[in-house]
Amino acid sequence: MDFLQTLLYPIKLGEAWVMYAWHWLFDTIGLPTGWAWAMSIVGLTVVVRILLIPLFVRQIHSSRRMQLIQPEMQKIQKKYKGKRDPESQKAQQAEIMDLYRRTGTNPFSSCLPILIQSPFFFALFQLLNNLKAIAEGAAAPIGPITRQVAQTIEASTILGAKLSDSFVHSTTLNVKILSAILIVLMSATTFTTQYQLMRKNMPASALDNPFAKQQKVLLYLMPLFFAFSGINFPIGVLLYWLTTNLWTMGQQFYVIRNMPAPGSEAERARRERLQRKGKDVQDFTVPGLDATGDAVPDDAPKSGQRQQPKGKKRARTQPRTQPSKNRR
Repeated sequence: MDFLQTLLYPIKLGEAWVMYAWHWLFDTIGLPTGWAWAMSIVGLTVVVRILLIPLFVRQIHSSRRMQLIQPEMQKIQKKYKGKRDPESQKAQQAEIMDLYRRTGTNPFSSCLPILIQSPFFFALFQLLNNLKAIAEGAAAPIGPITRQVAQTIEASTILGAKLSDSFVHSTTLNVKILSAILIVLMSATTFTTQYQLMRKNMPASALDNPFAKQQKVLLYLMPLFFAFSGINFPIGVLLYWLTTNLWTMGQQFYVIRNMPAPGSEAERARRERLQRKGKDVQDFTVPGLDATGDAVPDDAPKSGQRQQPKGKKRARTQPRTQPSKNRR
């Protein structure tokens, strides 16, 4: 835990300064103290998501590459179907890695924005969770969040709730109502984002496989997970999570409309829009992808079976016609 605290401290320090700067701006334009601190969390979320835009663009391109190389991936899987010996498994893995290398595809790129955003989330959770301790002098100040500033934050409210209050650890009705509303909105935006992604931005071939079925299950489980875990989150963290969900939903809508996945319903809609406007449609291509479309033969030997050699067909020769002689 000490190592985690040390690792998150620079992020908490940066978040404290960003929140303090946004609060100064909102306080200058005349917002009440509680709303100024609440809006500073929204401003912090916007700054974090702007910093993640380059990673998001890289994630989109990587996701489209992964969709376009699926036919080649299926060829490799078909080639080694039924082979369980170590040599075949190693050869299959080598061909898959070579396909990733040639096409510049990274299957883990789609996880990068979530993984990089997680430390910001946990750092903000600790920052808001320690406000009471900082205000009471039980915890050290964090950058501009001194004891006096923490006392100001703790004393300020929005709709009768403090930013450090949570649904579970509060008996105030206003806190429970506001927390419940934020949790419902957070779960609804999570579901909407994933639903529009699966309904519009996935090709039909990608929807009929075990991975897609797991995604459908997660589509309904993730909002429930956020609903059950959100009751422990401070209101400030719920504001952060709702804001980042709204940003993701808008960003996803833009991508589905302008950079749809190949073969998806959104791509067909985009083609129709561009054709109505008389514009050329440029297909997304992957450098290094074998576009020959050669099929893998089905007669690949199974593991543990011996393949019998096939003999060559002998050429048939036409018999010579002998001239007939009349015998007397």
